[in-house]
Amino acid sequence: MRTTQIFAASTLYGVATLAAALDSGCFPAADRRLLLVSDNAAVPETSAPLDTMPGFARLRAHFDGVLSWNDTIAPFHPGGWSPRPDDAPLWERQLRALWDLGDDRIELALESIQVNPAQAVAQLFPDAPVTVYADGLMTYGPTRNKLDPLIGGRVRRVLHLDLVPELRPLLLGEFAVPGETVPTAAFLKTVSELAAFEDELGVTADGEPMALLLGQYLSALSILTPAEEEELHLRMVRGAVARGLRRIVFKPHPSAPPAGAAALVAEAAALGAQLTVLERPLLAEVLYERLSPALVVGCFSTALLTASAFYGIPVARVGTELLLDRLAPYQNSNRVPVTIADALLAPLEGGTPPSVDLPGLIGAVGYAMQPELRPDLRGAAERYLATSLDAHTWRYFKRRRLTVLALPGALPSQLGFVPRNATVRRIARRARTLARRRR
Repeated sequence: MRTTQIFAASTLYGVATLAAALDSGCFPAADRRLLLVSDNAAVPETSAPLDTMPGFARLRAHFDGVLSWNDTIAPFHPGGWSPRPDDAPLWERQLRALWDLGDDRIELALESIQVNPAQAVAQLFPDAPVTVYADGLMTYGPTRNKLDPLIGGRVRRVLHLDLVPELRPLLLGEFAVPGETVPTAAFLKTVSELAAFEDELGVTADGEPMALLLGQYLSALSILTPAEEEELHLRMVRGAVARGLRRIVFKPHPSAPPAGAAALVAEAAALGAQLTVLERPLLAEVLYERLSPALVVGCFSTALLTASAFYGIPVARVGTELLLDRLAPYQNSNRVPVTIADALLAPLEGGTPPSVDLPGLIGAVGYAMQPELRPDLRGAAERYLATSLDAHTWRYFKRRRLTVLALPGALPSQLGFVPRNATVRRIARRARTLARRRR
């Protein structure tokens, strides 16, 4: 029987990771390897498809064919569509005919297994073993929500880059799925090949020290307001100039909606610096290869860790304190990436983060995020919180959350009745209503 491997990807970073994994022999031999690309932008019609992005042609050679998930399920959106259970066998039959799969044995490599389109693809090939790969720093956090055992039980491993060597992924730990790293040397080789054939960077390296700013898309996720996100980027500009860098490149997040950067350009000019906005959707790692920046600044981007761990480039974070406070609910899947960036990386405005027990911290945060999925982490979380809560580490936790879970750091027991007392809640609501009316 013929074996066909289907690799689903929505980002160039993901395809580069897959290419490095294939070059390293992380996947067994197969008769065919198909890349299934998906555009998960809010309005896919307004964004560049993955298979048209700079550098994709170099990665294309690792696969025998390229398929489009958007075209396959049109007019539905990849992030919002999954087959009805009764329709799944019909869809599988249709895809086997459409993609010329016949009776092939299928193996799947999927990213972000907690959500569509990965879940939809897994449902349509119910007998296929699954490898979950990449997903950046989120790999170190717990599974975002409860996964159907018919999917989770088929996952054989979590394949990831070794961004934080002292950490092991919490993702899919409830199914005892082991982690496996993609060799760093293979990933760097893949990026070098991309960089060697990239002619139109939009900026050149002329020997002058340069700061590379990594934009976020937090307002589009309703984590920050547009004004707060702009201020976050302005802080990056001011901090880079304060460190003596007069040449600045701003790289917008590839998932961010189109927005002007006039305020950043004007701020840099007012401070005596020159800022260039990078318009092309290039991998940050390609810029590291070609521009050799003196400093990389971001909030909690995975690219901060690749710069630091893989390229030895100085990095700095900004805005993580605000996000740790602002992320809601506590289970927000960005919490672990923000926590890692805040705990490991130096703040842009100066200073050194206190040393923390990172595995202990991430284990405690992971349990507080998903106690029902990872009850096995409770003991370690209790030990960490009982011994390590201090003025610095409190930023990673919420007292209300610790109280609900009866963990060390919770509200005193004599006050435990307050959140559940109907009279107190009614009085509090009335007081808030009166206060709003006065305003």
